[in-house]
Amino acid sequence: MSIERTLSILKPDATRRNITGKIISKFEENGLRIVASKRIRMTKAQAEAFYAVHKERPFYASLVESMTSGPVVVQVLEGQDAVALNRRIMGATNPAAADAGTIRAEFAESIEANSVHGSDSLENAAVEIAFFFSQTEIVG
Repeated sequence: MSIERTLSILKPDATRRNITGKIISKFEENGLRIVASKRIRMTKAQAEAFYAVHKERPFYASLVESMTSGPVVVQVLEGQDAVALNRRIMGATNPAAADAGTIRAEFAESIEANSVHGSDSLENAAVEIAFFFSQTEIVG
């Protein structure tokens, strides 16, 4: 096991419902530390660039629209095997399939309004973190 960093986004459905504190508690209670955090409103260009990997998928346009519909909280989480741990804490993308006690099982409204995004690999975590944060903004 190693100390890793991963990106987390609390999506507009979570900020709209004022449940960001509840979600953040889940990360911290499970051993992840928040080493960078900011509340932003993603522009359409930012959302399109961030989710470019999904450009050819049928849900791309609605994903971009959803992610720009309100503020988000972007965070860098740090901890032992942070990428895998964060994905376990979040639960399955489809909240109907998410394990009890996970963020998506407790808070998601739908498969798209599923409250959180998390990096899916260590390599993608590095790219995603750099998309939103400079090194000087990350304070371990």
